[in-house]
Amino acid sequence: MNRHMVIAGGGTAGWMAAAALARFLPNTVRITLVESEAIGTVGVGEATIPQIRLFNQRLGIAEDQLLAATHGTIKLGIEFDGWNGPESRYIHAFGTIGRPLGNVPFHQHWLRHCCTGRAGALHEYSVAACAAHQNRFAPDLGRPELPTGLAWAYQFDAARYAALLRAHAEQAGVTRLEGRINHVAVDDRGHIASLHLDDGRAVSGGFFIDCTGFSARLIGDALGVGHEDWSRWLPCDRALAVQSAATAPLDPYTRATARTAGWQWRIPLRHRTGNGMVWCSAYQEEQDAADLLLANLDGAPLTDPRPLQFATGRRKAAWQANCVALGLASGFLEPLESTSIHLIQSGIDRLLQLFPAGDPIPAEVAEYNRQTAREWECVRDFLILHYHAANRPEPFWAAYRNQPAPDRLAHRIELFRATGRLFRDSDDLFTDVGWLQVLMGQGIMPERHDPLADTVPERDLDEFLTLARRHVANVVSRMPDHQAYLMREAAPGKNGEPN
Repeated sequence: MNRHMVIAGGGTAGWMAAAALARFLPNTVRITLVESEAIGTVGVGEATIPQIRLFNQRLGIAEDQLLAATHGTIKLGIEFDGWNGPESRYIHAFGTIGRPLGNVPFHQHWLRHCCTGRAGALHEYSVAACAAHQNRFAPDLGRPELPTGLAWAYQFDAARYAALLRAHAEQAGVTRLEGRINHVAVDDRGHIASLHLDDGRAVSGGFFIDCTGFSARLIGDALGVGHEDWSRWLPCDRALAVQSAATAPLDPYTRATARTAGWQWRIPLRHRTGNGMVWCSAYQEEQDAADLLLANLDGAPLTDPRPLQFATGRRKAAWQANCVALGLASGFLEPLESTSIHLIQSGIDRLLQLFPAGDPIPAEVAEYNRQTAREWECVRDFLILHYHAANRPEPFWAAYRNQPAPDRLAHRIELFRATGRLFRDSDDLFTDVGWLQVLMGQGIMPERHDPLADTVPERDLDEFLTLARRHVANVVSRMPDHQAYLMREAAPGKNGEPN
């Protein structure tokens, strides 16, 4: 069997799909990607989470190659400034914090020890957090018998990443067609039959992937799949993106700073810094948002702020008939926790797991949509937590702090507040450690610890936590400077990669 699969749209979503499907469906599908250089991409998805490393490894893209080709940097987490009050700051770091003792999670022992006044700050037990604060990084310190719990992701130029994926896809046999889609033809079964381009060409296929961005030309316009609006919980509907000059030191983390009616991102790359403002238009005019953004850049602006409008939410079905939507065509969640590229990745993985042998059957479609909906809702709830628990005085923040949270999120908050307990759903993207850092960073502190933590004698507990903190400090002290590491291991131009 050699069916024709057509990907509508390029960018990060289109070329991720093309590279992965060509790699894992050899001799099964023939892939054509249709895109137009005249249509720009959103291009703000420059920060990722650790799962991207597995995606690249499966494609055979080495880390040094990726970092060199994309002018990338290491990302150890996200620093949140001002979310629990104007002077507050915390980091959602990747990897683990401490290690369990018996059947009790580390943070429960830490909560108990806080009562003695001898416990360090929570981040002092995280290698990623401490390395981020000291601008250090090394992936392998040569001591496998002493696990570090370190995890990392990347910050990169999204356009360069798409170009790297395109090279891999075309080498694997993907055909690229330059052209703008004028019309999408649907047959009498409600399946997409072909894409008709401005120049009169028609591209027919048996299966289509919609990567046309916010326009959702296939899943939305042609197939009529509606949009589920989540703005009552996630109110921001505007963004401005601007690039600025690179600055030193080169931080191995993304920063999200709470502002008057939204928040500002900062993503340090080696050749520039990516910046943007996400805000709610009901509480702030665009010019005021632009002025605030430009006044808070670390380096000189290299471009004018580029405006974006969006509606937070997702398509009511990501798979309809013979079409799957990926990226912005499937929905939008603000990049507060850098999940945009991951949702593309997981959508591709899900499609590979449920790829139809012939015409899609209802059970396959239903399962894909069920898993997609659940994942998006889990990410949505994690983002809502940042707004729901924010402690800022401005009217925007007060309004959405008082908005009732979805039931699952409200239950999770109440359970943690009362007991410090965290229970992760099997399909939750974020780990217990991630939830722990944001809950406590936003000021939600448990009223008591797990009574099972009291079974450890106080002297043993003190020694356990002292050694844990000392281990983290020792690991980080042996790491090189982040920028020095990148120049040694993944300098632009290394291995023939373009500068």
